[in-house]
Amino acid sequence: MRGVAELPLHTGHVPPWLASRMRKLAALVLKLLVDEYGTKGTLERLSDPVWFQAFNNLIGMDWDSSGSTTVTTGIIKEVLAREELGLKVAGGKGKRSRETPKELMEIADKFGLEGEKYVRISRLVAKVDTVALQTGYQLYHHTFFLDEEGNWAVVQQGMNPEKKLARRYHWFNAEAFTIDPHKAVAGFKCLYALNTVALESKTFQRTLLEIAAEGPGGLKRDLETIKAMVRGYAVFYKPRDVDVRAVMRRYESLGRLELNERVLEFLKEGGIKNYEEFLLIRGLGPGTLRALALVAELVYDVHPSWKDPVTHPIDPFKFAYAVGGKDRVPFRIERGTYDELIRFLEDVVARKGDRELLKNMAKITKGWRPPEDDKIPTP
Repeated sequence: MRGVAELPLHTGHVPPWLASRMRKLAALVLKLLVDEYGTKGTLERLSDPVWFQAFNNLIGMDWDSSGSTTVTTGIIKEVLAREELGLKVAGGKGKRSRETPKELMEIADKFGLEGEKYVRISRLVAKVDTVALQTGYQLYHHTFFLDEEGNWAVVQQGMNPEKKLARRYHWFNAEAFTIDPHKAVAGFKCLYALNTVALESKTFQRTLLEIAAEGPGGLKRDLETIKAMVRGYAVFYKPRDVDVRAVMRRYESLGRLELNERVLEFLKEGGIKNYEEFLLIRGLGPGTLRALALVAELVYDVHPSWKDPVTHPIDPFKFAYAVGGKDRVPFRIERGTYDELIRFLEDVVARKGDRELLKNMAKITKGWRPPEDDKIPTP
C-alpha cells in the first residue's frame, strides 16, 4: 500500500442511500476487527494512516479527500454509539469537537475510567498540533477513541485554505507528549515547520520556558530590537552570519507574531514545571509561541526544529475497488454490489466460519496494484 494522496479540501455531503450502507459495512468490519484483534488492536489500526485510508476507501468514500477523515470518523462514531464493542468515540468536526470533554467524561464513566485523565490528553494533543507544531494548517477536526481498558487513539485534521489541502494527525497511547509524540502524520511535507516537539527540541523547550517566565516587559523589548534588526539597524548582539529578514519571513509566513500578556504574567508567577503544562495554559496560542520562538532564535541563539514530521504520503487506492467511490472513482458505486458485500459479511459475522476465506482472499490480492490511469483526482 504505497503512493500519494493529497487530501484536498472538499465540500459536499454523502447521500443518505450511501451513508446508510457505509454504517452497515463499517459496523461489520469493526465487529470482525474487535473479534480478531481486540479493541486495542482495532485502535492501533485506526491510528495507522494507511490502514485508516484503506478503511475509508473500502466503505466507498472519496479516495483522496479531506472527507476521508471527517466522514469516516463520523461513521465509526455512529456505529460505536449503537454497538457494544468495548470501544466508543468522542468529538468530531467543527463544533462537535468542542463536545469532546463532555463526551469523554460520559464514556469514561461508562467504562469505569478516570475521565479527567482523558480530557487532559485530548486538550494536550490538540494544543500540540495547533501551537507546538505549526505548518500553516488550522485544526478543525478532533476525534478521540477510547476503549474500556483505557487504551486511546486520536485522529485529528488541520486545513490550509490557501493550499486547499488537509493534513491528518494520528496518535496512539502516547506517553511523552512533547518529544516526537505522533504515531503518524499524513499529508504533503512542507519545506519547513515550526516543530517544538521534535526529538532535538529539549534544550529549546527549556529555554522557551525560561524566556517566557521573565514576563512580557523584556519580551516586548526583545521583539522591538528584532524589528530594528529587520529594518537594518545594527545591535550589539546581532547573530553573526544570520539573515534576520529571512528568519522573520519564515516565522511570519505561519501567522502574526503576538504576545498574550495575561499568559506571560501567569508564567512569571511560577508554578509551570514542564513544557506539557506550558502548552495547556489557557490563552497560549500559536502567535505567542511564534513570538517566543523568534526571540529564542535571534536573541538567545537557541533554535527550534524546522523539520516537518510528516510520515505518510498515503494512498491505499486499491481498496476503493471494493465498492467504488462516492464521486465515481475508480467507478460508480453499484448499490446491488454494495448490498451483496454487506450480506456476505453479515453471514461471516453470524457464523464465524468463513474467516479463513477472507484471509485467503487477502493473500491472493496482496500483490495486486490498480492501473495508474484509474487514479483520477476526486473532482
